[in-house]
Amino acid sequence: MIAKIGKGENLWGALTYNQQKVYKENGTVLFTNKIPDLWDRPYSVQFFHQYFEPYLIANNKTEKPVRHISLNPDPEDKVDDKDYRKIAQQYMHEMGYGNQPYVVFKHADIDRTHIHIVTTCVQLDGKKIPDTYDHHRSMKICRELEKQYNLKVANLIKSSNQKLNFKPIDYTKGNIKTQLSSILRHIPQSYGFQSIGAYNALLSQFNITLEEVSGELHGKMRKGTVYFVMDENGKKISHPFKSSLFGQHARLETIYARIEKSKATMKNDPTKSMLKRTIETAISTSNSEASFKMQLSEQGIAAVIRKSDQGRIYGITFIDHNSKLVWNGSQLHKDLSANAFNKLWNQVEIPKKIAFNALQNDNLPDIKSFEHNFPEGIHEMFHGFFSTLLPTDTINEEEQVFESQMKKQQRKRRK
Repeated sequence: MIAKIGKGENLWGALTYNQQKVYKENGTVLFTNKIPDLWDRPYSVQFFHQYFEPYLIANNKTEKPVRHISLNPDPEDKVDDKDYRKIAQQYMHEMGYGNQPYVVFKHADIDRTHIHIVTTCVQLDGKKIPDTYDHHRSMKICRELEKQYNLKVANLIKSSNQKLNFKPIDYTKGNIKTQLSSILRHIPQSYGFQSIGAYNALLSQFNITLEEVSGELHGKMRKGTVYFVMDENGKKISHPFKSSLFGQHARLETIYARIEKSKATMKNDPTKSMLKRTIETAISTSNSEASFKMQLSEQGIAAVIRKSDQGRIYGITFIDHNSKLVWNGSQLHKDLSANAFNKLWNQVEIPKKIAFNALQNDNLPDIKSFEHNFPEGIHEMFHGFFSTLLPTDTINEEEQVFESQMKKQQRKRRK
């Protein structure tokens, strides 16, 4: 069993992400701790949130008070709801969250069932529950639970201490060519990637970029590869180094052979679905691009985001240093494409008035007239959020303002 611990500041997002699974009948609420059971009506995000509120109000120091944990048994393990409850309760107790409010959700929307737990690390006195070496402790607890419940031993994820075998090139120290050589001789063999762009995203983690060059030599067209060293801002700071300086592993034909091999091996890789869920969890518990990238980084995953000069996101690649695989966002799911993230971070804003009304509105009104503003996929992810937040009169107000603006523009064009 593999545990993933997401740390963020967006409790509402974490609860909404899981509650949406329930609304779509792809999930259930298994049980709650320090939160009353509801027998006469369904759970809602607001209902859960009110029991976390005293803990969040008491907090005055912790920047990331939210914990969004997923426990993932092997696909061959058949765990019933009764055992899932026991596993979750024991895990939370041993991790130090036994006296905290938390909600356990069971997800069944992929080939393997798994559970998500949403809680806070802030206690009622405002103090933070210690989380030093929590990933190491979590792994130890998982090994114990595997033995206790006869689960398969997880061996897909390596220790976080093995995330990187090499350090990024330090262009202020030592021989740059030597540093380049040590990386380029091994990285192409160690990681899986399915395009030159994905390979370049991987190299950027080591302050390196690759460029393909072509030209005529002795009457024949030739293609080759050169490497540059970059600074922390992605600017080239070295002269080009020919790939032939670093051996066969750095040559273009070898890179393309690695790409073809990776396409075959990565097609059904079991870590793909786990990476997707980890990214979705990070989205639900972060409020910005920076906190999203930081949360993934803490779990050995790098997000390489490419932007135009105007700030538009046109590419996003995820490098999982645990499984040593590189994925473009769209390869994981259409909701994780560059366009979806661009609209999530650059265009989607929640008006303060709507957020305020959310705390006083316990219904789930129809938001068909509002959701057209969201990109495909992202509006599904946050549908429950806005279903909970938007009162009908607010929607009508926004429609009227929009209609008025359109009429003004039409009148100007006629003039």
